[in-house]
Amino acid sequence: MRTAEDKLAEAVGLARAIDLQVVDDLVVPLGRVTPATYLGAGKVEELKGRIAALDADLVVVDAALSPVQQRNLERAWQAKVLDRTGLILEIFGERAATREGRLQVELAYLNYQKSRLVRSWTHLERQRGGLGAVGGPGETQIEADRRMIRERIARLEKQLDTVRRTRELHRESRRKVPYPVVALVGYTNAGKSTLFNALTQSDVFAEDLLFATLDPTMRGLELPDGRTAILSDTVGFISDLPLHLIAAFRATLEEVVEADLILHVRDMSAEDASVQARDVTRVLQELGIDADRRDRVIEVWNKIDLLDDDERRSLVEQARRMQGRVVTVSATTGEGLDELRHAIAQHLDRDTRELEVTLRPDQGKAINWFYENGAVLERLDLEDGSLVQLRVRMPTHKLDAALAKFDTARPVPEHESRMAG
Repeated sequence: MRTAEDKLAEAVGLARAIDLQVVDDLVVPLGRVTPATYLGAGKVEELKGRIAALDADLVVVDAALSPVQQRNLERAWQAKVLDRTGLILEIFGERAATREGRLQVELAYLNYQKSRLVRSWTHLERQRGGLGAVGGPGETQIEADRRMIRERIARLEKQLDTVRRTRELHRESRRKVPYPVVALVGYTNAGKSTLFNALTQSDVFAEDLLFATLDPTMRGLELPDGRTAILSDTVGFISDLPLHLIAAFRATLEEVVEADLILHVRDMSAEDASVQARDVTRVLQELGIDADRRDRVIEVWNKIDLLDDDERRSLVEQARRMQGRVVTVSATTGEGLDELRHAIAQHLDRDTRELEVTLRPDQGKAINWFYENGAVLERLDLEDGSLVQLRVRMPTHKLDAALAKFDTARPVPEHESRMAG
């Protein structure tokens, strides 16, 4: 169970992720929720003096506040108030780098804002010069009435539908190649982007920040058998993520839903690692993904370099007993990455078969078909130039098509497969 201190530390991390200067933080015991102000009247008054003494102009409440509660607390404390959802939206607004990301942030913001109709981000305009992605307090959608916000939401949803269709076309073209897609998921700051860079030799932005990655990134991943997969880095998950935020980022998260394999990256150095894992599982369930499926999900226990020797040995031994469902790694030092690549290849092989086919050199289109529809493991050109022999691994449904299309093709028995064992 996540402690109050863990939750407070995470909230402070969220605030610092957008360069807010945190001058004070505390856990406030809550017996029951007060409809008007969330906190009881006595606690509101006590905090009023503390806020005034610190001359703080922003208070972050790590809870979901109603519009009425937010306004009443602002009046009582004479300071801007952000709840957890608002703070996460602030981070999303700063991190979004692509047009799709900005559309998703604005949609999530407007759905959050439509019942508030206040200039909730003015304080950050003063501190950081504006979000840029969503706009400042003078922009139309922040001052608009509910009708105008609904119209803007409708336009954004239409634009995101176009994005979804474009993504589906891209996925369809990848299916024809086909490159299997491997998606990284995990709690925010679990080390997904560092792992992504280590596996693909890329330089995607990766820092010790919550939500360092927002927009999805894809790169080629070379597997030990010479095949190529597509590795996708996605937005980090977090506890108590509102459902409408998940819905707003559905276009991004569809890459996870459609992935052939999901790597659930976990920060095993975190004190609440097991609770974080449950939070990620909950979001995956919202997306219709069963995180316990052995053929679909590999748990990647990351940051083992931060553990002491006894903890590391215990973790590695525990992972071994999980029989391929778990791989221990350090994305920073590279430990365990080769084992992870092999585990990825083995999981992707579960729905594939090998075949051998003999073709004439002048059957260029046929030879090319095998390169486009599978992974050519071996090619032998006879010395007299009369024949070309290929050994190819491909998805089972493609193999059936190959056997029907080419009469010289034959499936390789599993015990003769290059991948056997």
